[in-house]
Amino acid sequence: MSTRQNRLISFAASAAAAFLLLSVPLAQANPQILVDVQSGRVLEHEEAFRKWYPASLTKLMTVYTVFDAIRAGEISLDTPIVISKQAAAQPAAKMYYKPGQKLTLDSALKILMIKSANDVAVAVAEAVAGTQDAFVLRMNSEAAKLGMSDSHFVNPNGLPGKGQYTTARDLAVLTVALRRDFPQYAGYFALEGFSNGKTNTPNINLLIGRFAGADGMKTGFICASGFNQIGSATRNGRTLISVVLGEDSLAARADATANLLQKGFVTQFPATDTLGSLKPYGPGQDQVTDISADICSAKGAKVRSETRDEVGRMKVQSPYILEMDHEPRYVFAGLIPGQDVQPDKMAKADAIGDLANVPVPLPRPTSF
Repeated sequence: MSTRQNRLISFAASAAAAFLLLSVPLAQANPQILVDVQSGRVLEHEEAFRKWYPASLTKLMTVYTVFDAIRAGEISLDTPIVISKQAAAQPAAKMYYKPGQKLTLDSALKILMIKSANDVAVAVAEAVAGTQDAFVLRMNSEAAKLGMSDSHFVNPNGLPGKGQYTTARDLAVLTVALRRDFPQYAGYFALEGFSNGKTNTPNINLLIGRFAGADGMKTGFICASGFNQIGSATRNGRTLISVVLGEDSLAARADATANLLQKGFVTQFPATDTLGSLKPYGPGQDQVTDISADICSAKGAKVRSETRDEVGRMKVQSPYILEMDHEPRYVFAGLIPGQDVQPDKMAKADAIGDLANVPVPLPRPTSF
């Protein structure tokens, strides 16, 4: 079997399957939304105002707040980010840096977007605002300014916490703002992976390098929220973003994201609401939905096991997610030179990124 065949991703590519995916109505169960960035038009939405746990999608709010601090001259991409004891104590996914170790803000942002490291998120928050709590206040202030009326954050990394919630609509508002307000930083969301000079870490976003035009944005998982993904893609100068919440596996969230984005590019939609004019609707606006019983359970583990083949490779079904036709391009992100790099075994122990501590059958070691 060739190296390419041994990659995690397998895909279907028949024209019949493509036709069916564009014709069949979207699933009704989970919140999702599709938006044209340039016009702000909402092309499709379902349960867009249902309150949901943001998980690591929270880190998009974190980086928006960081970009605003850079714009204000408070910090720069070259600023050293120091790992504190509080940052180092965060649960995985993490980089396992030691208190006192330093990396630049540029490296930290790459690690946040590619690996979703919780320790680095806290260290960045402390560097910008002095304390994590002060940074969270800024996050919520920025969210209010953007019009994210149904969101509240309690930490910069998305780990479970009382009072942390959002909606698909609010996450779309945030993502559009990131693309419009800070186009100079768009490259952070499209990176295929990073290297610290010793270990290569690929992006856990399965669309990057595999879906035509994919250029972002973020994935996230906790038991209560399921598998979430914000996707973005640009074709012929037109950028679409999608938010998909509550899927039951890595493969399912990638499939749903790819299918929704593809539908946006090939379908003529009638005149619709914008993100600003879309009115709240539907159930789930009064309390945060918790799907832990479906996700972190024997039932959930069985579902996820069915999305991997006999050697542990992920099986995606969308015909729009293609096999990567090149080795991932890795950019440098790591400690400032002169410091000890953490052992490879620590990185490998946390190789599943935002799926840490989840009962998911692990694949055999691969290059992905």
